[in-house]
Amino acid sequence: MKEDLISTIPDAARLDRREFFVTSILAGTFALAVQPIAAQTKITTDAKNLIAGEVKIPVAGGEMPAYRAMPDAKNKNFPVVLVIHEIFGVHEWIQDVTRRFAKLGYLAIAPSLYARQGDVTQMKNVQEIIRNVVAKVPDAQVMADLDATVAYAAKNKGNTKKLSATGFCWGGRITWLYAAHNKNLDAGAAWYGGLMPTERAPKNPNQPTFPIDAAKDLRVPVLGLYGGLDTGIPLDSVQQMQNELKKGKSDSEIVVYPNADHGFLADYRPSFNKESAEDAWSKVQNWFKKHGAI
Repeated sequence: MKEDLISTIPDAARLDRREFFVTSILAGTFALAVQPIAAQTKITTDAKNLIAGEVKIPVAGGEMPAYRAMPDAKNKNFPVVLVIHEIFGVHEWIQDVTRRFAKLGYLAIAPSLYARQGDVTQMKNVQEIIRNVVAKVPDAQVMADLDATVAYAAKNKGNTKKLSATGFCWGGRITWLYAAHNKNLDAGAAWYGGLMPTERAPKNPNQPTFPIDAAKDLRVPVLGLYGGLDTGIPLDSVQQMQNELKKGKSDSEIVVYPNADHGFLADYRPSFNKESAEDAWSKVQNWFKKHGAI
């Protein structure tokens, strides 16, 4: 039987009692660092028959903005999926993905996990985002904020007995870590998230653990989705992760798309690979169904 996660939130969230104040950072625009947008391939998911928009989630020290989308239906508890944003924050593409899940029947919610540290959507390049924000975001804070997001969903038409998480790039790494942190998850899907420390992303006091450290003790089944052309996540690190997963009992799997690069699901970027993206999106849906997340 699943634990009552809501009752564990107060202790888990006591990371920093300093108050923080965040105005809306979820404007329906793309992050500056990813301009210009590849409009010819961009997929647009409308909000027809959905309830969609910004909500505020109580967390340690304040309120965290999030983008929430769910079916426009009364008196229902919807399965919950956490949508964990890529390095560019909760910009328009993450909001679109959230609506895609809502169209499938989920209460999908994408919390702004950088809210205390800054608005990355207005930063002009990846180096600035990493230096000024990402490097300053503690994993422990992220885990507690995701727990708070689950608690919010449970109180707002979400059925957290059917709970999944999916994340992209930065959020892919976080998906692996949250699956290790929250054993109440039914399933996870990690899209091209870093698996082990690199020169560009070393272990540090804010990010002391990587997915490969947790792999053999993992209990939540996670589907990893990686690109064979992704030079930032070499195939030997993917193989090492697969070897570690085999030592455990999570039944996690990793799929590598040989002709895909990093960000292959991101239809607004040149890295988009239609064939790989469609196959992977289908696999995620089946993975969540297989493991009881919907």
